[in-house]
Amino acid sequence: MNIQEVLRKELVILDLQATTKEGAIEEMADRLVATGVVSDKAAFLANIWKREEEGTTGIGDGIAIPHAKTDVVSTPSIVFARSTAGVDFASMDGKPAYLFFMIATPANSSDAHLKLLSELSTQLIHESVRKQLMTETDYDKIIGIFSQGAKTENTVSNEAPFVVAVTGCATGIAHTYMAAEKLQEAGNKLGIRVKVETNGSTGVENRLTGADIKDAAGVVIAADVNVEMDRFDGKHLISQPVAAGIHKPEQLLQEAISGKAPVYHSEGGNTESSASGDKLSVGQQIYKHLMSGVSHMLPFVIGGGIAIALAFLLDQLIGVPQDQLASLGSYNAIASLFKQIGGLAFGFMLPVFAGYIAYSIADRPGLVAGFVAGGIAAGGGAIVVSLGEAIGITGLSDASAGFLGALVGGFLAGYVVLGIKALFKNLPKVFDGIKTILIYPVLTVIIVGILMVVITIPMGWLNTWLNDFLNGLSGANAILLGLLLGAMMAVDLGGPVNKAAYIFATGTLAATVSTGGSAIMAAVMAAGMVPPLATFVATLVFRKKFTSQERDAGLTNSVLGLSFITEGAIPFAAADPLRMIPSFIAGSAITGAIVMFLNIKVLAPHGGIFVIMLVSNPLFYIVAIVVGTLISALLIGVLRKKPTV
Repeated sequence: MNIQEVLRKELVILDLQATTKEGAIEEMADRLVATGVVSDKAAFLANIWKREEEGTTGIGDGIAIPHAKTDVVSTPSIVFARSTAGVDFASMDGKPAYLFFMIATPANSSDAHLKLLSELSTQLIHESVRKQLMTETDYDKIIGIFSQGAKTENTVSNEAPFVVAVTGCATGIAHTYMAAEKLQEAGNKLGIRVKVETNGSTGVENRLTGADIKDAAGVVIAADVNVEMDRFDGKHLISQPVAAGIHKPEQLLQEAISGKAPVYHSEGGNTESSASGDKLSVGQQIYKHLMSGVSHMLPFVIGGGIAIALAFLLDQLIGVPQDQLASLGSYNAIASLFKQIGGLAFGFMLPVFAGYIAYSIADRPGLVAGFVAGGIAAGGGAIVVSLGEAIGITGLSDASAGFLGALVGGFLAGYVVLGIKALFKNLPKVFDGIKTILIYPVLTVIIVGILMVVITIPMGWLNTWLNDFLNGLSGANAILLGLLLGAMMAVDLGGPVNKAAYIFATGTLAATVSTGGSAIMAAVMAAGMVPPLATFVATLVFRKKFTSQERDAGLTNSVLGLSFITEGAIPFAAADPLRMIPSFIAGSAITGAIVMFLNIKVLAPHGGIFVIMLVSNPLFYIVAIVVGTLISALLIGVLRKKPTV
């Protein structure tokens, strides 16, 4: 695949008209639709905005590279657009973007386009390339600019100081390779030899060897993802986000060879405690570890939960005799198959959740202890009863510690592993292999297992009380909980508060599958649908209070809202937070309260309107969403001012 195949003449826009980030993305997406590359604009934009929420693709130096990989794209393509006025793209350096590359690739595309993208990214680093792109009007010459091969090579003598580096971003595409190129370029300027390993979407490239690391005067980690750290034990090491590799590579390299950088010790756990960089507060570290567990757990919750929900739906459609309703979900063979598959996937939820919290804290040695902690949280009640009977204690509950127990267990496992590592850090190097394969697993599994059995007793009581309390909510209590959860979903539209409500809801789903689903999950999902739907309605009813680009974005939000993608409302909230966010909170809170008051339940943890058949009362569920949407839309119309341009 070459540049002409993806950057075709009909995909070049040399006079971008948009003046906002939303407008620029819309205008480039329109070109992809007009040329037949994208078959569903709304679905494509949903993927684009989902990527933007992970971190801006405005990489600085006047460049923005929004991208999406989705099945509504027919062939790998790049839109090249140029703005003479510049667009505020929320770029890393806070400056306007002038050169835009919207990358659209099919969901089933190979890695070839990623390699092409890495080549594109590394060339855009160079000022000479950017200057030519700002003025060139001939398509063939534009293609020629990218064919010149401006990638930086090492030009420093072998006697110069040597630094090894690792780069990696959340998606493993543009920022990974741009940081690598910037570090190489800075090394040439400073007279420092640099070898950079990239942790991109295609895997690890230019991997550092043991000899490389041994010979290096220092190590630079410019990454937003976990990288293999144990190999850098004993080296002066700088660790910062990938953005630092792009915007201050010279500073990183100079600090790495100064001899003043902290020495990394692999036994110390994660890089926050063992290397310099942007220090995280205790709260930020806890949130980071928690999100590590959640991000790995959610696919099991969603996949398993919807499979189980489909089992109930299939039995309802096929039919179950009145005297066999207790077997609903497993009466018919096909329904039973779905339920068993879903149950197996769902059963991994708590071990994976706890395992990856511990992994985030203590790296790979934490994984086994975390899985054990989560497994005991899921089914440790039986162990408690058996142990109690063995030592003559009766009356102990067999209740599991549940979601809360797995949360506590994940952190417990992670920090126990750190403690064990610290305890054995002074063992001779000859025992390193034994520590990893024998000492750590055996001691951490036994210690964490025993502690989790003890913890399961109070956590089981707490879990039972909480489930009974939630199941017994009615009237005013249910309304208050619905108001609170609904408001949380709209406060930061996908941020930590929104995620806290969602995590809480998914935790209740596991215990309520057998009783028809969770009202809390239903309230959270419905409330999360309101903000994007409200922007859609407001842009239709109060058209004069929105720009044309905002009206287009409002139309897109109709799909995002129905799909339970709350993040679609972020551009509106960011543009006018004092008016939009309170409007969103009001509507979402009312929706959550209605759902909780009516005790409407859902069996699925995601899907929005597309899992409506898995809702216990579809009609009133839709009514609750409509009421909240109309309230938010009305408040937006009343509070929002007309655009000044």
